[in-house]
Amino acid sequence: MNEIRDILIGVDFGREVSQICYYDRKRQEPAEVSMKVGANLFENSTCVCCWGKNQEWSIGLEAEYFAREREGFLVENLFELCEEDQGVQVGEQYMEAWELAAVYIQGLIRFLGSMEPVKNTKCLAITVQRLNGKMVKNLQKACESLGFQKEQVLLMDYSESFYYYAYCQRPDFRSRNVGWFDFKGNEVSFRKLFASMSGKVTLVKLGDSVRAAIGEDPKDRDFDFYQFLVNTLENDLYSSIYITGEGFDQEWAKPRSIPLLCRQQRKVFQGNNLFVKGACYGAKEQLEDKKLKGFLYMGDALVKMNVGMEMQVMGTPAYHILIEAGRNWYDCQADCELILDGREDLTFLVMGMDESSSKKVKMKLPGLPKRPNKTTRLHLHMEYTAPGICEIVVEDLGFGEMYPSSQKIWRETAHW
Repeated sequence: MNEIRDILIGVDFGREVSQICYYDRKRQEPAEVSMKVGANLFENSTCVCCWGKNQEWSIGLEAEYFAREREGFLVENLFELCEEDQGVQVGEQYMEAWELAAVYIQGLIRFLGSMEPVKNTKCLAITVQRLNGKMVKNLQKACESLGFQKEQVLLMDYSESFYYYAYCQRPDFRSRNVGWFDFKGNEVSFRKLFASMSGKVTLVKLGDSVRAAIGEDPKDRDFDFYQFLVNTLENDLYSSIYITGEGFDQEWAKPRSIPLLCRQQRKVFQGNNLFVKGACYGAKEQLEDKKLKGFLYMGDALVKMNVGMEMQVMGTPAYHILIEAGRNWYDCQADCELILDGREDLTFLVMGMDESSSKKVKMKLPGLPKRPNKTTRLHLHMEYTAPGICEIVVEDLGFGEMYPSSQKIWRETAHW
């Protein structure tokens, strides 16, 4: 690695194998990191192993070796443990999912060869197939335990990293639609990445997944995939097409599929490093370049509603925004303190991203202590726990020594 400071790291934390890369500022593109010196081995098994009297840890290929040769304790289902938030017994010690994830992430980062990776890292971008609340919690806690600050860590799913990869290529590669075919054994899926204007911003969306089974015999496989191409691409115009996963081979695809893929001068790319590089591009874009400022990726993880409250600030009526639309749900939380003025509930003003529509949503506070007006102080905490699901927690703080806190706490789950 030729970067020594302000390192931008991309990690693909996969179900079976994982990858790591860094942004090469000389070449101005992400550079993959081999898992074995002198070899083009860029994928490492997503597993950890505890072995030896000193309870040493290894990851990936080394973990499999020490489990086999040194009778170490191998944890292979690391991804599932993080996704389901389950701990596991490793020898004589019980390990939480985030602790195992920290071991693995630290092991991957060591392949970069940086002496002080946490200090010299500007951003660690981790991408996974999909992000649920448990996975987010475990990855964030793992990175925190390694010394990374929250602002140093960026999480995204494969869909978002695909967007960054596709839109950080040459503009002519995305001037029209972008197609994405993903192979998994005898099944192939397709999604279309497309853009549309909305005011001053270009909205970029990834269409729903369409799936089909394909045969095992090479001739059948080519015929089935050809038919799938006809049905999915139809008459739409595409600038580029990306193929990921295991199961595509140019040999069986030559007769029918490849000529159709390359029709209309479409650029076609195949590889399994798209997501790790997309994560790295995402880090570069969000922290430095801002070249895609005019684009807004409308992914499943995006919060699409602004949430705020109308209140008096320094005696002047104002709209105080709490949750701002356009960010991923796992990055959205808010805290504030407020004093009630002649009411016994909270009213949130929820507006769409374009602010063309709005609605008021009330949260009742049953059992609120009876006090004189403007002597009830509350602490409000809002946090998204999943796409479209916001947890609201309100705590009675009382009002000094005259009106001590009742210790009451109100909770509500909002689906805006």
